[in-house]
Amino acid sequence: MVIKNIAVLPGDGIGPEIMAEAIKVLDVVQKKYEVTFNFNSAPVGGAAWDKFQDHLPKETLQICQEADAILFGSVGGPVSEQHLTKWRGVEVNSLLGLRKKFGLYANLRPAKLYPALAFASPLRKDIAKKGFDILVIRELTGGIYFGQPKGREGKGEDESAYDTMIYMRKEIKKIAHVAFKTAEKRKKKVTSIDKANVLTTMVFWREVVKEVAKEYSDVEYEPMYVDNAAMQLIRNPKQFDVLLCGNMFGDILSDEAAAISGSLGMLPSASLADGTFGMYEPGGGSAPDIAGSGIANPIAQILSAAMMLKYSLAMNDAARSIEKAVEDVLNDGYRTIDIWQEGMKKVCTKEIGDLIAENI
Repeated sequence: MVIKNIAVLPGDGIGPEIMAEAIKVLDVVQKKYEVTFNFNSAPVGGAAWDKFQDHLPKETLQICQEADAILFGSVGGPVSEQHLTKWRGVEVNSLLGLRKKFGLYANLRPAKLYPALAFASPLRKDIAKKGFDILVIRELTGGIYFGQPKGREGKGEDESAYDTMIYMRKEIKKIAHVAFKTAEKRKKKVTSIDKANVLTTMVFWREVVKEVAKEYSDVEYEPMYVDNAAMQLIRNPKQFDVLLCGNMFGDILSDEAAAISGSLGMLPSASLADGTFGMYEPGGGSAPDIAGSGIANPIAQILSAAMMLKYSLAMNDAARSIEKAVEDVLNDGYRTIDIWQEGMKKVCTKEIGDLIAENI
């Protein structure tokens, strides 16, 4: 029997609650598909600070290094935000630290509006009813978040702060190839997002992506300014297939795409390194205001587990079985409070996890 080691990092807030439902689903998968998952849990974020005074302790990193993949929950809140980890002299949070440590340079964040959830989208009804299925591919380890120099200097009215947006050709080429190869398996369209009318870095980005596009004659390539892309996501999201973005623009647009999908609780993500290693996490935050109340939506965490099966563990059939189970449960009218409306069957975190597990 195949054995896979999974580093489980539940994190803070609702993280442990929604992670429990993902593990429940994976327990069904391992019985049905004759695989053994060794789940090795470790603290991260505020939970790690409470124990180690470090929100990304070496004990957690060791468990991740020995794993085939990382299943990440949620971090955030006062403790996670106040205590940062040094990475090459730069203070970063636990997520950025993990991305750098494991070379997780490609973030894949699907945003799909299920027909059963069209009512929950803030989009105009005539737009929402058309639906959409977008994949945001975001470069994750470069750009302005990590560029040097950054800092503050001066005093009084002359005090200033600065960050550096920088990309190397090899970084742009690497993420562009991920986008075009992914698009070949989808609807064969890549829209590359930049601000080439203002930023020199983005002029360079556009030039390099255009060069890469020539290698994929079967994929339509379109450059688009980020401000226009933000507007088009609201006006006509169905036009998009794969959105290729740098670190900062991808961060912003993927959240916008998530919001128009109906609920952050529905959206998974994958952060991939070269090879098969990856980290998988829900798109929403730690939601400390509802932690422990049993109302959090675990679907994003469950779908993140499905992405792990697909991208790191080569278990495509198992991944599809989870995705279908989620859609079946939604079509049957079951909802957590964030995606519920009158006439539907309101259920708690544990109940919707049970239903999805039963439908696999």
